[in-house]
Amino acid sequence: MNPSTKSAIKEIAVYALAFGCSWYAARKLLSSLDPYRQKRQDTVSKSRKKLDNWAEEHVREIETVELDEYEQMVASQLVLPSEINVAFDDIAGMDEHVNHLFQDVLFPLKYPEVFNTHGDLLSSPKGLLLYGPPGCGKTMLAKALAKQSNATFINVSVGLLTDKWFGESNKLVDALFSLARKLEPSIIFIDEIDSFLRQRQRTDHEAMAQIKAEFMSMWDGLLTGDTRVLVLGATNRPGDIDEAIRRRMPKVYSIPLPTASQRRKILDLYLKSVKLDENFDWNAVVASTAGLSGSYIKEACRSALSVPRRELFATFGNDLDRIKTEIDNGGLRPLKTEDFIAHNSLEGLSIDVE
Repeated sequence: MNPSTKSAIKEIAVYALAFGCSWYAARKLLSSLDPYRQKRQDTVSKSRKKLDNWAEEHVREIETVELDEYEQMVASQLVLPSEINVAFDDIAGMDEHVNHLFQDVLFPLKYPEVFNTHGDLLSSPKGLLLYGPPGCGKTMLAKALAKQSNATFINVSVGLLTDKWFGESNKLVDALFSLARKLEPSIIFIDEIDSFLRQRQRTDHEAMAQIKAEFMSMWDGLLTGDTRVLVLGATNRPGDIDEAIRRRMPKVYSIPLPTASQRRKILDLYLKSVKLDENFDWNAVVASTAGLSGSYIKEACRSALSVPRRELFATFGNDLDRIKTEIDNGGLRPLKTEDFIAHNSLEGLSIDVE
């Protein structure tokens, strides 16, 4: 090799080294200036803690589950059974729906081998929709299902799957289902599903249209296999959901406003630890809650219970320590029927009944 060639090679090597150092320095600088850098680091740290706790609660080795960057972002939305304080026993007046969930979803999800002899006809459905007026217990049913099944529960929000960079949202949707399959049995829960997977229109933004298409493809597309992944949606506007999405939700449960007997069970649940007057009229209180959802009935109980509490304030003023002592010593009088009715405790809680 002649000297001129050696000199040229050295010069090229120096330029290459300089370029490499400059590229590395520029990348580090841009990384340090990235406003989302700390958020991503926090997300990774949160997902690692979630996965460690998930492995402990499910008695599985998390080291065998390898996650990419996008799956780690989705893993930060895991909801562990220990974090849910609602079970089916805490839900009153919905016995029929609870039984259906046990038979159609929970049992096949936990014991798929029982149904092998029947093909996939008795297997857990890939999609389930809960719909009804606001406050009727749709989200509460989803929480209870997650806790009772001990399945991996991923709470999906629109913000989780949308990104300002083109193509990133598709990767997040792909990561959502790949993570669910790695940690199956899994439940992907989407509250207010109509806001995310609504009817497709020609005026839809291209990125949102691609997200919906990717979601349906990963959920029940050409390459999807036999997995124990359930997409659970809740909405009070089922007519706004895209028809292709509804087709993928063969199990549809209507959660209407509670009947009189159901309202009595709800009242029993909320007032089980409250002292009641010996002349407490259950029938009158049940009648006064007509047209109210379960959450409104809870607020009605809270409002009624504030009546005897306000009486203590009227007696002792704003002496909080004295009032606390009185309540601790049983100074709060029993709840009366009039606290629900005569004191107009339901004012502002009424809703239109169709």
